[in-house]
Amino acid sequence: MTQIGNRKVNMNKRPALLTLVLLVVFTACAKPAAVPVQPVTGTPPGTDGYPWWNDTVFYEIFVRSFYDSDGDGIGDFNGITAKLDYLNDGDPETTADLGVTGIWLMPINPSPSYHGYDVTDYYAVNPDYGTLDDFQNMLDEAHKRGIRVIIDMVLNHTSSQHPWFTGSWDPASPYHDWYVWSDTRPAYTGPWGQNVWHPSHGQYYYALFWNQMPDLNYANPAVTAEMNNVIRFWLTDVGVDGFRLDAVKHLVEEGANMQNTGSTHTWLQQFRTVYKGANPDALAVGEVWDDLNVIEGYVEGDELDLVFQFSLAEAFVYSANAGNASAALDELKLTCKLLPPLQYAPFLTNHDMNRVMSQLDGDAGKARVAASMLLTAPGVPFIYYGEEIGLMGEKPDEDIRRPMQWSSEKYAGFSTAFPWRSVGPGWETNNAAAGTGDPASLLSHYQALIRIRSQHAALRVGDTYTLRANDSALYPILRVSGGEIVLVIVNLSDAPVSGYSLSLKESGVTPGTYRAFPILGAADELPELTFAGDGSFTGYVPLPEIPAYATLIVQLQIKK
Repeated sequence: MTQIGNRKVNMNKRPALLTLVLLVVFTACAKPAAVPVQPVTGTPPGTDGYPWWNDTVFYEIFVRSFYDSDGDGIGDFNGITAKLDYLNDGDPETTADLGVTGIWLMPINPSPSYHGYDVTDYYAVNPDYGTLDDFQNMLDEAHKRGIRVIIDMVLNHTSSQHPWFTGSWDPASPYHDWYVWSDTRPAYTGPWGQNVWHPSHGQYYYALFWNQMPDLNYANPAVTAEMNNVIRFWLTDVGVDGFRLDAVKHLVEEGANMQNTGSTHTWLQQFRTVYKGANPDALAVGEVWDDLNVIEGYVEGDELDLVFQFSLAEAFVYSANAGNASAALDELKLTCKLLPPLQYAPFLTNHDMNRVMSQLDGDAGKARVAASMLLTAPGVPFIYYGEEIGLMGEKPDEDIRRPMQWSSEKYAGFSTAFPWRSVGPGWETNNAAAGTGDPASLLSHYQALIRIRSQHAALRVGDTYTLRANDSALYPILRVSGGEIVLVIVNLSDAPVSGYSLSLKESGVTPGTYRAFPILGAADELPELTFAGDGSFTGYVPLPEIPAYATLIVQLQIKK
């Protein structure tokens, strides 16, 4: 149907076979070598020349809610360290861990708020979470397991309790121009109609999000210099692997223009020289919740490495809910057309959105197919903690950031004390312990998908072609890398699909007949598939019937 990518294909990858339940070696072929989990001590080259993050699946963690190691009801760094083996034990031969190779930590700096997005000290860690030594130990242990760690960096604003701000109302203060002050209240409001000018000491200061979050003034070179020092500290002195940049599109305002300004783009260009200068392999992924033609500008030039693709996340969840693939396929095509190849971050939900399981009304089948679309998609996928076990939650924000549900023990195994926020509904049966080892669980499905992605280059760095299916419940894509071809078919419906066929208008696939070896979703060799001279095919039916909410992943190998 629509081509996305133009690589020529030389098939030499040997297939793996994974049923829906167990990883099984197909008798006719050897199992392909798994990508080894390498300790993060150097810079292993990325597959096919892409950066390391294109070989990574990230996991977003709210430290306060992940695991409490000391019984005070609040999650902490030592709690993350204690649960690293759940995320990745460092051994590619084991299958009980989730298999992620990246972690994004929500804000870890001191803050008067539970969420941490109003920072009072950029060079320290929140004492609720432990010490900097605790953080360093967690970082070192993650690196030993091949897990890279990025941290939330809140550049747009500080806390109103930050020492830089508390006396800045005084024009004689050296920090007065670190914020935006006005003797009179400007007449304009914020992008969503909110008041952005707040009174203090007979003046007004600019704070886009909340009066307790005054915006930094990046028109002042001293602010830029200080925040550049903050970046160098975390990259070189501490050793983190990069940053998630909060609210980055609002960074530098130009009067009433408070988002996506030219000044913001100019500032990010200098910022790139700083973080790449401190560590050429550092990652910067930006939160730019906007249209595709807007977020494109943040990754097309010398600014950020990745941007989160919010509209693709919404399309995945919408299609999973509707049982109709059209929205997801259309948004995927547009994403691949407008954004640099693979340099974006698909996800399902994050800490600002109602949790995916709640959006899907607790339907585990819909949650499975949403995960399948995410973890076979191009780009760098991010998973919000607890999505893999079906954690539920709807706003207010505290309820979409509830404690992780580890077991059926008291407080869901999160803590021995009453937690900072009560655990969510259904924790007695819906928890990590219950899902572990159960081949039918959502957790096992996530584990299988992540391992398949780690073992198959086409799913990580392959070009993407969307196929035509004569049934809208089917989500079919083809991922094509220099070493292999992988076909993905997801039935988004709660009913089996039969009488369907698949076709592709053209592609960069080498013409010929290909044998089809199932990786997930079938146990036997499937019908051969023949690509014509222009890389097209028509009328392919790999299975007579695709079961309800099923995921079929197939490796194609050209016949000699």
